[in-house]
Amino acid sequence: MSAAPVPRLELRGITKRYPGVVANQGVSLTVQPGEIHAVLGENGAGKSTLMKIIFGATQPDEGTVRFNGQLVKVRNPQEARALGISMVFQHFSLFDTLTVAENVWLGLDRKFSLAEVTARIGAKAREYGLDIDPSRPVHTLGVGEMQRVEIIRALLGEPQLLILDEPTSVLTPQAVERLFVVLRQLAAEGCSILYISHKLHEIRALCSACTVMRAGRVTGVCDPRVESNASLSRMMIGAEPPALRHARAQPGAAVLQVQALDLPREHPFGTDLHDITLEVRAGEVVGIAGVSGNGQRELLYALSGEDTRASSECIRIADKPVGSLGPAARRRLGLHFVPEERLGRGAVPTLSLAHNLLLTRTEAVGRGGWLELHALRAQAARIIERFGVRTSGPEALARSLSGGNLQKYIVGREIDASPKLLIVAHPTWGVDVGAAAQIRGEILALRDAGCAVLVVSEELEELFELSDRLYVMAKGRISPPLEREAATMARVGEWMSGLWDEDVQRHLAAVQEADHAAA
Repeated sequence: MSAAPVPRLELRGITKRYPGVVANQGVSLTVQPGEIHAVLGENGAGKSTLMKIIFGATQPDEGTVRFNGQLVKVRNPQEARALGISMVFQHFSLFDTLTVAENVWLGLDRKFSLAEVTARIGAKAREYGLDIDPSRPVHTLGVGEMQRVEIIRALLGEPQLLILDEPTSVLTPQAVERLFVVLRQLAAEGCSILYISHKLHEIRALCSACTVMRAGRVTGVCDPRVESNASLSRMMIGAEPPALRHARAQPGAAVLQVQALDLPREHPFGTDLHDITLEVRAGEVVGIAGVSGNGQRELLYALSGEDTRASSECIRIADKPVGSLGPAARRRLGLHFVPEERLGRGAVPTLSLAHNLLLTRTEAVGRGGWLELHALRAQAARIIERFGVRTSGPEALARSLSGGNLQKYIVGREIDASPKLLIVAHPTWGVDVGAAAQIRGEILALRDAGCAVLVVSEELEELFELSDRLYVMAKGRISPPLEREAATMARVGEWMSGLWDEDVQRHLAAVQEADHAAA
């Protein structure tokens, strides 16, 4: 009888305390060689803290870590990489001013030159279908492209244990399928994978084991392949998320109008916008689908007022020309905006949640510009309670929150403002199934109250669930609008390659043929 294999990773009694919160309490976890093991839990359950402990980015207060049977103390990420542990963080750890290749080079053995690393990045990108240009500065990338950089950097380390924290949150379904092929191949070669995701169907399709956490403790271990989405939800949050009710009403007047918007790229790696024309009316949700890097970032900058190079008449809010107006002037017309980057644009990491309100809200600013701190904290507390943000309170720093909880706070901050026009990028990026259902429900409630909502997302299921109409972006161009009833995964996927002209021509030809036959 052969001996049982030595586990790749064994955690025993891991505990980590922070002021006001216990992130991990006596956590034990075992991962076998070649196993794809999910770690599931709602936002704030302690998953990311546990992964940072394994990777050496955070030190536990109590407990032991064994790697390949040996007791280890991983004091920093460099030691983790030397052991064979790589991690893709939910919040990207990239230097904006460096290129893709330079960022990857920083985390690799110095025996490789920058030119060799550049060549290896290109080879890995082609091998795994993760399209990226090694010479691009990181500040020119969209979040989906940054995710690809992090995944390629982790794979270049030839890991024995690969930790993925929300790796598909901003990937398209096609890119997710390609990534799964890669992960299954890695597992077949003996690499163990720890996989954190809130997408239950992904966990069931990919993983052979699952550890469930709640409030910093392990509450169960299961084989997700024999579970349903509903049963996993019950284990994770104690209930099934409520079903969305999408009862469409007749939309009102146009709130956002973009007409023939042309914008040249601001840097060599950007995307030119060509003849962008779209409309969002009061009481409707309009979605924009597309693979990251096809002009969504540039369009969002133009719509939010961060890029004011457009002519005034190209962009209108409430029938007023705003193309050359900045964010504050557009906000006075009722526009509120949730950017794709949580930390840095959506929130200042070193400021409290209360003070982060001042980025877009001025209700607590009194006469003469004095802050009414009591009102500011009360306003933040209301948003925290309404959106179920797990934090120690309004004075908590933005950087202290888990990614999903910070996302809930930022989206809540803008929805709570009762906007006339809400533009939101990736509304449920990194949030658990319960919080995702709540955010989507709040967006639909905002629409039902008469708000015009524009959602930019790479998650097609989310767009199909929320949108009344859909556009698709490809190569800086935008498709004709698709009614929700006419949109299918296959059709939108085809349009994401820029093939809508042929599809529209086929449709027109079919209509003309039907009219001719009827005559």
